[in-house]
Amino acid sequence: MMRKSWTARSLVLTLVVLAALLAGGGAQAMRNAAPANTAPPTISGTPTVGQTLTASEGTWSNTPTSFAYQWLRCNGGGNSCADVANGTQKTYTLVGADAGRTMRVRVTATNADGSNSAQSAQTAAVAAATASAAPKNTAPPTVSGTPKVGQQLSADPGSWSGNPTSFAYQWQRCDADVAACSNVVGATAKTYGIQAGDLGYRLRVTVTARNAKGSATATSAITTVIAPAVTITNHRPAVTILVVQFVGSTVYARFRICDDSLKNLSIIETDSRPGKLSYTRRFATLVPPRPCGVYSRHWLPVARFRGPGRYTLTLRAADKSGLISLPARRTFSHG
Repeated sequence: MMRKSWTARSLVLTLVVLAALLAGGGAQAMRNAAPANTAPPTISGTPTVGQTLTASEGTWSNTPTSFAYQWLRCNGGGNSCADVANGTQKTYTLVGADAGRTMRVRVTATNADGSNSAQSAQTAAVAAATASAAPKNTAPPTVSGTPKVGQQLSADPGSWSGNPTSFAYQWQRCDADVAACSNVVGATAKTYGIQAGDLGYRLRVTVTARNAKGSATATSAITTVIAPAVTITNHRPAVTILVVQFVGSTVYARFRICDDSLKNLSIIETDSRPGKLSYTRRFATLVPPRPCGVYSRHWLPVARFRGPGRYTLTLRAADKSGLISLPARRTFSHG
């Protein structure tokens, strides 16, 4: 009886030790496993440029001690994904390059025994930014090309906030020496072919940016004076009147002077009227013709030339050597 009792106790003790060993071995096996994903990561947030997405790491077994994130830019079906530069945080703010693409996030879980990764489903296609304000210019438009008759200029719209949805262009002619500018009729494309009529002017472009909230306009710098297609050589200056008009009692005149001396000139203007003593005044160019320049000047005729009647103005240009152009005249009834 004693031998049987001892044998039974030994068997029970052996079973207890084996169970403990098995239990310890199982726990050690559990501790020696890398994280395993049991529910995939998810993404929250609005897929629109400028908005921020947030990753949820999903569910993992084997007690991860840390998580790492990598945002992915994919095609519309969520395939052909590429890592997003600097997209390694739990949150990601969508940029213009994401528009029209879908996004995923890859989460890597790590513990002392290793790492594993899991990937979220793709978002809906990222929408372009929604304008919250009218456009605002942050860098002015620019003009490129050679300022010469027969050449073509191109406009760059510059930089704008507010995500403009469209741009409109208007080319302008400006005087050679002052920024007196006016629109070129019909010149509303992004490019502009320089015409013979632009000779002596400077050119610029105005750009109007629009979005759903409104519009704003910015203007480029003015080009240098438009040069002729062929070299101009003249013995003395030449003057051409482009336009003359009265605004109230004030005369406004625009004219082109060509001269190969490349020096400033004197502009001699004479008013005349039948039966009245003529009156002469002088102006000076502020920028020399190169070799042509368009200039605008205005003046108030002396009292004897005011009121209704026939009125003639005559323009001449004199260079530094004393050579004077042939006269250019414009006669009309004022009244």
